[in-house]
Amino acid sequence: MKIQDDLYYTETHEWVQVNGDIATIGISDFAQHELGDIVFVELPEVGQKVSSGEPCGSIEAVKAVEDLVSPISGKVQEKNTDLEDSPELINKSPYEEGWLFKVKISNQEELDNLLTAAEYQRMLP
Repeated sequence: MKIQDDLYYTETHEWVQVNGDIATIGISDFAQHELGDIVFVELPEVGQKVSSGEPCGSIEAVKAVEDLVSPISGKVQEKNTDLEDSPELINKSPYEEGWLFKVKISNQEELDNLLTAAEYQRMLP
């Protein structure tokens, strides 16, 4: 299982990469592995406001449907439209091609609530 040291994580297995005031969000390698083959993704729309800890979409796999929980509050700047035709990119490349959406961060202090890679690693079974 791959965990990238330069990312933040949540207890619900999302990852966050921060670049200035933009956060790129995806699901961890652990999460995609647990879900199995991902067949459909519902992402928040560009311009939509999302709130930390609140559902903003869903990820559907062969064996389960899970809420997509935003790890950070802000306004959606971009969504990964490649996933509409190829949701399996999340399984193949959860940290690169399988990113989900980007948010303009409205409250930088929320980053303090996220887990470091080491904290996330300790949390996993």
